[in-house]
Amino acid sequence: MSEISENNHLGRDFVHLHIHTEYSLLDGACRIRDLPKLVKELGQTAVAITDHGVMYGAIDFYRACKAQGIHPVIGCEVYVARRTRLDKTYELDAESRHLVLLCQNETGYRNLSYLVSQAFVDGFYIKPRIDLDLLRRHSEGLIGLSACLAGEIPRRLVGGDYEGAREYALTMQDILGRDNFYLELQDHGIPQQTTVNRGLLRLHQETGIPLVCTNDAHYLRKEDAESHDVLLCIQTGKTVDDENRMRYEPRNFYIRSTEEMEELFAGYPDAVENTQRIADRCQFDFTFGKYHLPEFQLPEGYDSPTYLRELCQRGFRARYGENPAYHRQLDYELDMIGKMGFTDYFLIVQDFVNYAKGAGIPVGPGRGSAAGSMVSYCLRITDIDPMQYSLYFERFLNPERVSMPDIDMDFGDTRRGEVVDYVRRKYGDDHVAQIVTFGTMAARAAIRDVGRVLNMTYAETDTVAKLVPTGPHITLEDALKLSKQLSDLYQQDPRVQKLIDTARALEGMPRHASTHAAGVVITKRPVYEYVPLARNDESIVCQYTMVTLEELGLLKMDFLGLRNLTVLDDAVKMVQKDHPDFRLADIPMDDKATFDMLTQGKTGGVFQMESSGMTGVCLGLKPQNIEDITAIIALYRPGPMDSIPRFVACKHDPKLVTYKHPSLEPILSGTYGCIVYQEQVIKIFQELAGYSLGQADMVRRAMSKKKAKDVEREREAFLHGDPARNIRGCVASGIPEATAQAIFDEIYDFANYAFNKAHAVSYAVVAYQTAYFKCHFTREYMAALLTSVLDNSDKVAEYIAECKDCGIALLPPDVNRSYDRFTVEEGGIRFGLVAVKNIGRGFIQAVVRQRQQDGDFTSFQDFCQRMFDCTDMNKRAVENLIRCGAFDSLGAKRSQLVAVYERVLDGIASSRRKNVEGQMDLFGMSTPSGAAVSAVPLPDIPEFTAVERMSMEKDTTGLYLSGHPMEDYRPLAKRAGAVPIHAIMSDFEGQDGPKRFADGQNVTVAGVITASRTRTTKNNTLMAYVTIEDELASMELLCFSRVIDQCGSYMQVNTPVLVKGRLSVRDEKPPQIMCDSLYPLESGLPPMEQPSRRPTQRESTIYLRFPSADSPAFRHIKLVMTMFEGSTPVKIRLADTGKLLGTHCLNHPALLQECREWLGEENVVVKEK
Repeated sequence: MSEISENNHLGRDFVHLHIHTEYSLLDGACRIRDLPKLVKELGQTAVAITDHGVMYGAIDFYRACKAQGIHPVIGCEVYVARRTRLDKTYELDAESRHLVLLCQNETGYRNLSYLVSQAFVDGFYIKPRIDLDLLRRHSEGLIGLSACLAGEIPRRLVGGDYEGAREYALTMQDILGRDNFYLELQDHGIPQQTTVNRGLLRLHQETGIPLVCTNDAHYLRKEDAESHDVLLCIQTGKTVDDENRMRYEPRNFYIRSTEEMEELFAGYPDAVENTQRIADRCQFDFTFGKYHLPEFQLPEGYDSPTYLRELCQRGFRARYGENPAYHRQLDYELDMIGKMGFTDYFLIVQDFVNYAKGAGIPVGPGRGSAAGSMVSYCLRITDIDPMQYSLYFERFLNPERVSMPDIDMDFGDTRRGEVVDYVRRKYGDDHVAQIVTFGTMAARAAIRDVGRVLNMTYAETDTVAKLVPTGPHITLEDALKLSKQLSDLYQQDPRVQKLIDTARALEGMPRHASTHAAGVVITKRPVYEYVPLARNDESIVCQYTMVTLEELGLLKMDFLGLRNLTVLDDAVKMVQKDHPDFRLADIPMDDKATFDMLTQGKTGGVFQMESSGMTGVCLGLKPQNIEDITAIIALYRPGPMDSIPRFVACKHDPKLVTYKHPSLEPILSGTYGCIVYQEQVIKIFQELAGYSLGQADMVRRAMSKKKAKDVEREREAFLHGDPARNIRGCVASGIPEATAQAIFDEIYDFANYAFNKAHAVSYAVVAYQTAYFKCHFTREYMAALLTSVLDNSDKVAEYIAECKDCGIALLPPDVNRSYDRFTVEEGGIRFGLVAVKNIGRGFIQAVVRQRQQDGDFTSFQDFCQRMFDCTDMNKRAVENLIRCGAFDSLGAKRSQLVAVYERVLDGIASSRRKNVEGQMDLFGMSTPSGAAVSAVPLPDIPEFTAVERMSMEKDTTGLYLSGHPMEDYRPLAKRAGAVPIHAIMSDFEGQDGPKRFADGQNVTVAGVITASRTRTTKNNTLMAYVTIEDELASMELLCFSRVIDQCGSYMQVNTPVLVKGRLSVRDEKPPQIMCDSLYPLESGLPPMEQPSRRPTQRESTIYLRFPSADSPAFRHIKLVMTMFEGSTPVKIRLADTGKLLGTHCLNHPALLQECREWLGEENVVVKEK
């Protein structure tokens, strides 16, 4: 066979065996999606992938080649350590050598996967490195090429060491096998390559080691050289004008044609022909769809199906007692799981979930479609009863479409790692790995990167980048069609055209590799036998992404950390101090007080429900049960959100509920006639048209993906049936055809928006639990909530404000009362010491132990003396405790303690030294270490001012504790129309992008300056970055030279200021304000801001001005008003027509705030009569 193959290819065929795709991160630019098409156009039949040290792109490359009928060769250009891979001394080991390795077969793939993995796991030093010893042990099935000028043999030849090169070549031939090592020729017109190629020809003649030619391609076409050069500059942080930088010259590292390669290497025997011979020998194929589940360790005498059934029977009795009707569902699910071959999957999942529960690790009630499975419920994987909530197993595991189950689990965020560690112990460290994910160059980011490299100014690049519309998956191609301004600029300005064209060439390429936040893979054999591994920071990760791992049949799990589970767990533990028998599982799920709290819009701190939009929905809907909360979670998303007014109206007025056919009523009555859930779509197909649940789920999938051909086929089946699939159709069920058409159309319109009810119910339960705790154990819940966000000062400030609204005092840090976390006391919630800078948990625990052993500290001197021997005790820690107010309760002023603390500590240290030096008392006994030291008298000096104390608190804890400097200026800020900073920041943090604010929008904010730094721009002018914060949030101001000249004297830390400017939004940063003016509030309002005074009376009318009835603001506020029903008159003026409209609503602060943020302060007036 091989002889025939070789003869057929003689003289013509060439195969590129050395190619760097986009997964040679920021170095290769041969896009995998385009590579096989180009190879095919050139008449070549095969191609290899050989990225630097990694195999990230192997599967994508394989699939792309197969789609074009091109033979894929899987390989890698590995780095070889100059000594061993374990040697890591910079002077000797900083440089490594290149070697190309190609897989002949499955053994070769496994060996290459292992080599690449070990290069990261224990060989990583600057680069992932193997060594010759490792290669010798794992060389079977591999073909090696001597690589580019960075290979060991070329390096020795360039250095004049021909004998060393010869010795190394023979060593490689010995390691890989006589016919498995080739001397690699390259010719890019680089003088050193001429020297190397002469040496390689001589080596071939003397040793018989065969030659092969490659072009070390880093980009596809000759004209791509420029964009590749820009890519290298992005990697190295250089600009194209920088002469002293890495570059590929001459510019011919592209996919050359067969004719070009034959012409270049005509004088080298078999160099071209050998490329095809190597490709023919490399016959490795990936296998997709075959599952490789790890084996669950069974108890003696059981097989997997029997053991799973027994566990389910036990769980069923505990969950349901004796219920034959429900038991039939359990039997059905077990049979289906067995037929699909997923028995071990469920055993594995229940094992680590029940380990977590046994270890006291918080576990969520469910997540995703898994909550629709009775097996999951009986195994205690989930705690959502699928029968109670009408959930369907087929939505989770569909017998019509066999695919791996997908059970994702939520664990308390602080203990998630313990579950991963358990899985590692159970299945072996080498059988478990995390999963890689890639950050790619999105449209705006690509423009910014390229603009910097092309030496364009920040302002120029920023202007172009911001013309790209925001939204998911917007490409530069899309942007040029959608944005006329961008398109005009592209046509008119050659520099912008070059910027965008270069960015388009690089857009979408992976920029860096990172670790998936939750994904974990568990394998039957060691992971590297299936996929190569890499190291990201301290994590060992699979080099293939999550979707690829699933396609390869590997068990992939999401172990997610959910902060709110930790909050609930901490709150439960605090409650159990007074009520030892209290359990989260025992709380009633129909508590009226909890639902009353939600209907009043008191949703701050409640999981999934604390945004202002959700507050409005709760006020409008007035949820009364878990089903209502479930619907809110499902509906509050773009798309379905538009149906919220109808949903609310139907709930409050049953006469508005209509059904297109009576058979819909049992399915939609729980959601007041509205289609909300995917499960409802599935049930409609089953009940009305006779689909099986599995068939119905397949239709739902087709509809959500808008597969027109499939949808029309299903429309016909829905109406008139499909005997081949045993579907009877609506007409046969007595439903008029026109009615059935209308039902199908409604389902089709909403299919893309319908939400997975199983997931919504699971999160509704957690939302209810957090609401219950906030309602009944408010202090415990808020203390736990505050502890959970200690690393986010804006969130802490927000929850402190929520505590005040609930009438709970936040008590300051106190050495006699505080623990590491926020705790509950009679008077309120005590601040946790772990939030104080330079105070470690070890020191805090020592303070608590000392209090418990010897009682409270009686004075500052007493504290210092008793804590002096703690290893974490130092002057910085003591100073920070003073400055944050932790000693205030002991009676001394902070100013006094700041003045003396160093002398107190020095005095104690001196006393201890004297004891150690052996000074004895009269009886020859040393003074005990705790003996009294002369107290340092406190000076009679005034206390720091309130503002100074607040500043100290901010410095030491990141928060103002005894008050906030803005509190005195809030009325002034309101009169000036200042928008709360929190409103802007939370709007941009929304999952679906901002709704109220936009880039370039003029805003006014007020806050206290907490940081200010300046730098010089390229134009040698001054620029300042100023951070301001109000009571709930902070943001950064960008102040250019004009503003600095006019307002620089006000840019002092702790100064309250009023700021006017334009919002500036960059993809990778929180919103900033380009400052136009900055004015100190201590001087009152600027003259133009002084408002006219108006009398205040009780009854009021709200006046709103909108641009037009078609404006987004009008549509949004109209929707919001449906959630604030009331009797306050509202007068609406439309600016474009002058029309005056009228309605009524509830005069609620949340509504007025929403109106002001959408319309501006000047367009919202409340007149009191």
